[in-house]
Amino acid sequence: MIRLALLWMFIGYLGITAWKDWYRSLCGLILLMAVIEHPDMPKSLMGIQGLNPWNILLLIVVLAWLIQRSQEGLRWDMPGKVKGLLVVYALVILVAFLRMIVDLGGYEEYMLLSEQDFPTTGNLVSEHLINAFKWVVPGLLLFDGCRNRKRLRMGLAALLLVYFLLAVQVIKWMPLSNITSGGELSDRSIKILVNEIGFHRVNLSMMLAGASWAVFASREFVGGKRTLWLMLASFIIFFAQMLTGGRMGYVTWAIVGFVLLWNHWRRYLLFVPVLLTCIFFLVPSAWERMSQGFTPETYGKSSRFEEMGYERGDGTDVYTVTAGRNIAWPLVIDKIKESPLIGYGMEAMVQTGLTGYMLTVYSELFAHPHNAYLQLLLDNGVIGALCILPFYMLVLKYSYSLFKDNSSPEFIAAGGCCLALVLALMVASIGSQTFYPREGAVGMWCAIGLMLRVHVQRSRLSTEAIDSKGKLADDSLWKRTE
Repeated sequence: MIRLALLWMFIGYLGITAWKDWYRSLCGLILLMAVIEHPDMPKSLMGIQGLNPWNILLLIVVLAWLIQRSQEGLRWDMPGKVKGLLVVYALVILVAFLRMIVDLGGYEEYMLLSEQDFPTTGNLVSEHLINAFKWVVPGLLLFDGCRNRKRLRMGLAALLLVYFLLAVQVIKWMPLSNITSGGELSDRSIKILVNEIGFHRVNLSMMLAGASWAVFASREFVGGKRTLWLMLASFIIFFAQMLTGGRMGYVTWAIVGFVLLWNHWRRYLLFVPVLLTCIFFLVPSAWERMSQGFTPETYGKSSRFEEMGYERGDGTDVYTVTAGRNIAWPLVIDKIKESPLIGYGMEAMVQTGLTGYMLTVYSELFAHPHNAYLQLLLDNGVIGALCILPFYMLVLKYSYSLFKDNSSPEFIAAGGCCLALVLALMVASIGSQTFYPREGAVGMWCAIGLMLRVHVQRSRLSTEAIDSKGKLADDSLWKRTE
C-alpha cells in the first residue's frame, strides 16, 4: 500500500508539472520504466484494458506537449530519410497485425493445445498494435523537446538511470551467496527476475549489456569528478548483467564493448582482461553458465529427447548450447521458404502451427523463433525485412558518425549511448529479441530520439563554430534550432 501511494503521488506530481514543463514530466515518465513491469505496478484500473498509471501519465504528457510545443516555437525537423523509414516501419507493423487479426485459426488451435484462455480482440489490439506504437512515443517526444544542453542532460540522465535502477534490482534479487554454479544461476534468474522485476532474464541481459557501455560513453558529457561515478555505475550495470545468466547477453556485451573501445578508447582494451578476471572471482557462476553444454556434466536434461533416441555424444551438446534453437531454427527456415516475400503476418510462429508442433513433438515451448531476424522474415518476409532493417542501419550510421566526432562531448555521449543500445539489440537479436517495439526497447528508442536531435543540431553548425583546435564552442550547438 505504501509503495502504491508513493507511486500515485509521483504520478500526480508529474501530471501537474507537465502543464508547466512537459519535458521534465517526460523524463519522469521514462524513469518509471525501471518499475513498469514490477508486480506491484497496476496493470489496469477498474478492469479497463490499458488504463494504468504509466499510460495515464503518457496521455497527460502528450497533451501537454501538443499544447506547449507551439508556445515554445517547436518545429518537427526530423531528417527526411528517418521520417520516411519510420512511416514504412509503422506500416509493416500495421499490415502484420491486420494479417494476424483477420485469421486467428492457428492462434485458437495453440490456445486449445496449451490449455490457455483465448485473448479477447481488445487484448490483441492493445498488446500487439497499440503497445507497438506506444513504446516509441517517448523517444519521439525527446527528439522534439531536446533543444538545449540542459534538456539533453535531463534526457540522458533519465534514460541511463532507468538501467541503473534495473541493475540495482537485479543485484538485490541475485545475491552471490545463492549462486554457486551456472545451473543455479540460470534457474534462479528465470524464476526470480521475472517474479520480482518483471523482465525476463534474456531481455534484461541484452538491455544491461548495451546500457553498461552507454553509461561509459556518456561520461564524456559529464566531465570532472563525476566521470568516476559514471564509470562505477557502468561497472555496477555490467556486474548485474553477469548475474542475469543470459549467455547471448554476455556475447553482446563483449561485441558492443569491443566496437566502442576500438573506435574511441583503445587504451581501455588493456584493462578488459583485468575486468574479466575480477568477474571470474566475483561471479564464478557466470563462467560456468557460459560453459554449459561443452562438457557431458553440463548437458541439459531432456527426457523427451532421450525417448526419441537423441544422441548427445561426448563433445559439445548443441541442444544445450543453443537452448533448443538448433531444433527450432531449421523448422522456421523451412517455413520461411514457403512464403519468402511476404511471410505470414504477426505471431507467425503460433499462427502457422510451428509452436504447437514443437510443443507436441519435442515438448519445447517456442512461441517465437528466438531470433529476431528469423521472426522478421517469418512474419513479414523479405519485403518487410527490407523495410525495417534499413532504419536501424541508418541509425547506426548517424550514431557512429557522432560517436567518432571529437569536436564536442555531446556528440560522443549522444552517439555512443545510441550506438551501444542499438548495436546491443542487433547483436542479441541473433539469439532472441524482436524488432516489434516493446517495454525493454523504450530506452533504446529514447537514445535514438536524443541522438537524432544532436545529429540535426550538428548539421546546422557553421564552419565558424569549430575553433582552431577542432573543438566546438560552448552552446554553439544549440544556438540555431530552426
